[in-house]
Amino acid sequence: MNNYPIVIVDADAIIASENAGDFHHQKTMKILERLSVLHAQVLYPTTAIAEAATHMQRVLGDTERAYNTVMLMTKFETQVVDVGKQTLVEALKFFSPKTSKKNTIFDCIVAAVARREKADAIFSFDRFYKKNGFTLAEEL
Repeated sequence: MNNYPIVIVDADAIIASENAGDFHHQKTMKILERLSVLHAQVLYPTTAIAEAATHMQRVLGDTERAYNTVMLMTKFETQVVDVGKQTLVEALKFFSPKTSKKNTIFDCIVAAVARREKADAIFSFDRFYKKNGFTLAEEL
């Protein structure tokens, strides 16, 4: 049994890592370096990958970057976590009709994956996770 931290990655961290112009890019690169030093097990929910690629394509207008990001996630040692019905059921514990429009079902799925995987942290800049008792990767 290893004692390496388990970290779940949210879409905002994926976007920031792939976009040098992103406000969080430099901080993201430092966090990624730290996670490497810690030998963290970094997990990417399929929904976070899809959300990041959609943002790159629709908001940033960069379909090529969106495609390349998804391609990268299918190669190398990237650990992609499937999201199924049970994860969606668990996500509802973080989601309600009164949930802020900033905290989407995608965020709730990341939280559910983090809980299921007994994650040590979530790699995101979204304070939603802190409010729900999770540690952010920048705190590791």
